[in-house]
Amino acid sequence: MTPIAPHITAFLRERLPIQRGASAHTCASYAQSFQLLFEFASRKFGVTPSALSLEQIDARLVQDFLAHLEAARGNSPRTRNTRLAAIKSFMHFVEYPAPALLEQIREILAIPTKKIDQPLIAYLTQTEIQALLNAPDVQTRCGIRDRAMLHVCFAAGLRVSELIGLPLTALCLQPTPTVHIQGKGRRQRALPLWKQAAEDVRAWLAVRGEVSVPELFVNHQNRAMTRVGFAYLLRKYASQAAAHCPSLISKQVSPHALRHSCAMVIYQATGDLRKVALWLGHANMQTAEFYLQADPTEKLEAIESVVPLSLRRGQFTLPDRLIAELQGASL
Repeated sequence: MTPIAPHITAFLRERLPIQRGASAHTCASYAQSFQLLFEFASRKFGVTPSALSLEQIDARLVQDFLAHLEAARGNSPRTRNTRLAAIKSFMHFVEYPAPALLEQIREILAIPTKKIDQPLIAYLTQTEIQALLNAPDVQTRCGIRDRAMLHVCFAAGLRVSELIGLPLTALCLQPTPTVHIQGKGRRQRALPLWKQAAEDVRAWLAVRGEVSVPELFVNHQNRAMTRVGFAYLLRKYASQAAAHCPSLISKQVSPHALRHSCAMVIYQATGDLRKVALWLGHANMQTAEFYLQADPTEKLEAIESVVPLSLRRGQFTLPDRLIAELQGASL
């Protein structure tokens, strides 16, 4: 039996961060996937996670684990596919140190990803965004911080990880207010800050004070703002803003909804998906096509440009009997 612990340790400490240069966020996501997998296998085999062997992690176990994620934990197919991708990456890693398990590894690599629905993106209108930005009490230090944080997240179309990890040195307020972002896949982009967003940032810098962490936005303990902390503040202000903007009641206001809202503003202003992809730091333009589907004005323009067809009367022909039966069977 081949102990799994040494291999997973080498994978997480050497292969991902050193050999592949994966980000800390990616390493943490992979570690969580393996934690869930090993806890599931531990319960199934009645052994401690550290006593598990590679031979026990076969295709049947992985398939049962993926089914458990969706049935017991309520994970979406997208999350299920993310966990499977982490497992497959590890299996590629152990192909060479454990050649005797090649057939077992190949069976795991053959497990297909599940197709997922592509719903329309959720975004906020400019009226809803303005109501959200007006919710913080700017007479307090926390309110000034929260308005600046919400405004930068929206104006720059930041992922929540980009926002909470944004260092103070990423700001350049002279001569043109600019924010430098290192995003997903280590892609960097520099974005100009809108005038009002820059004013909100200056107001926050005036009361931020000296703190020991490099991050721009800090919590009430002067530590880096966390993902959970920002999500909590966003829910709180969305609830307050709904009193003045009732349409927010029916909307799911999440950190990513602010990013989508920024994308829609950029797209409606420019009509150029390439600029949307560049602004948001997408790896390719195909990702930005979701905003084309979500914009109703694009569909209205397409309808208005259609010229009515000139139809002529046709003649109905009775189809062949065999073809008619086949057509009926295909319905």
